[in-house]
This record gives sequence, structure tokens and C-alpha cells, in this order.
Amino acid sequence: MSNSKIILQVKNLSKTYHDLNGEIQAIHNINFDIYEKEFISIIGPSGCGKSTILSIISGVDKNYSGNILYDSNLTIGYMLQTDSLFPWRTILDNCLVGLEVKNMLTKKNKEYVIHLLKKYGLENFMNKYPSSLSGGMKQRVA
Repeated sequence: MSNSKIILQVKNLSKTYHDLNGEIQAIHNINFDIYEKEFISIIGPSGCGKSTILSIISGVDKNYSGNILYDSNLTIGYMLQTDSLFPWRTILDNCLVGLEVKNMLTKKNKEYVIHLLKKYGLENFMNKYPSSLSGGMKQRVA
């Protein structure tokens, strides 16, 4: 993209998994750039390395070869394929877990979480449990 700033560069990214049967080359020599305001998708069949690439870019997996170069203002979020909600906690309580763990649960932060639940159409489900939500709703909560 001309005149656009590169915010993420992936250079020669490779990852090998080791198991009892030997080595599995998950990805090999992947290269791409992501530009400011660009929207990309990583698509492919099951097992082709999509989740591996995302785990590496997000910093979850640090055992790889190659280089990941970030713009200093870039923030990366990562959502797992499964929702990972606690079934014994309400939707609101699930949304507050991160703040609780970091000892950052304040009235202001809780109000902001409630604002986000309203924004994403989950206001009427704040006091319900994950089992009462559809799959898409669980992803929004996650």
C-alpha cells in the first residue's frame, strides 16, 4: 500500500513442534506486512498453522524462528477459538475477571465494562450465566 505505514512485519517466521513421533513443521518461512488501517484475514484448512501464527504474533508463543517487528503504538488482542468463560460466573462477573486479577476493579472500570456490554447488545444478559448465551454471544463476551 503506497503512503501507508507498516505497523507489523513478519519475516521468515517458522515454527516446529516436537512430540513423541518427532518434529512437525507447523509453519515455514512466512513473510507478510500489515499496514496502518489495513484489515487482513488468515484463512486455510484445519491444521495449516493459522492459530500458530496468531499465537506467535500475540506473544503467547515465544518459541519460534524469524522476526516479528511491531510499531511501538500497536496493541494486539487475541481471542481463543473457544470462549473460555467460567460457567459458574455471571456474564458481568466473567467480564470483570481480568480487572480482579490485576487488582484494578474500580467503580469506574466496572461502569466501563457495563457500558461495553450495552454497546455489544448484552445488557439483558449481564446477570445470566454463559450456558444461556448463543455461541456468537459468548464470543462477544470473551
